[in-house]
Amino acid sequence: MNWTDDRVELLKKLWAEGLSASQIALQLGEASRNSVIGKVHRLGLAGRAKAPAAAMPRQRKPRTSGAVVRVTRPVAVRGNTALAAVPVYDEQVAPAPRIATENVVPIGQRCNILELGTGRCRWPVGDPGAADFFFCGGKTIGVSPYCGYHARIAYHPPSERRRDRRGGEADLPRRPLA
Repeated sequence: MNWTDDRVELLKKLWAEGLSASQIALQLGEASRNSVIGKVHRLGLAGRAKAPAAAMPRQRKPRTSGAVVRVTRPVAVRGNTALAAVPVYDEQVAPAPRIATENVVPIGQRCNILELGTGRCRWPVGDPGAADFFFCGGKTIGVSPYCGYHARIAYHPPSERRRDRRGGEADLPRRPLA
């Protein structure tokens, strides 16, 4: 689109009258709406104020009655419950009986790292930095580095590993290895 001086003057006049860019483009003929907007921007013509009806706040409806009825709803647990109120119960629950899962290693069977050899269980017992740290030292089964008890703790069949990951059935007794 060629912007001649006559077309620019007509654009300024129509813009000042409040016509839209689309209406001005129709009046000019070969101009598009975007070309009109671009020329107005380049000429630095003042933007138009909003219509007075849009500038005034809208009237609100008056309330018919002064009483407001609010319905209380039960508290629903939604979203992040980390800070939710925890119900307090007065019941005393007895702790579950503790099942002994530790194998008591006889003192004669215990060994340190220097005494470990083939055929002795390499299961560590205790804190390696403590003075009372030792290895089980029991008789190993097959090619396993552990005795029968510690092999059952260390090795789980794949089906039980999947079940433990799902949860819920983890308390089932484990199948002994043969």
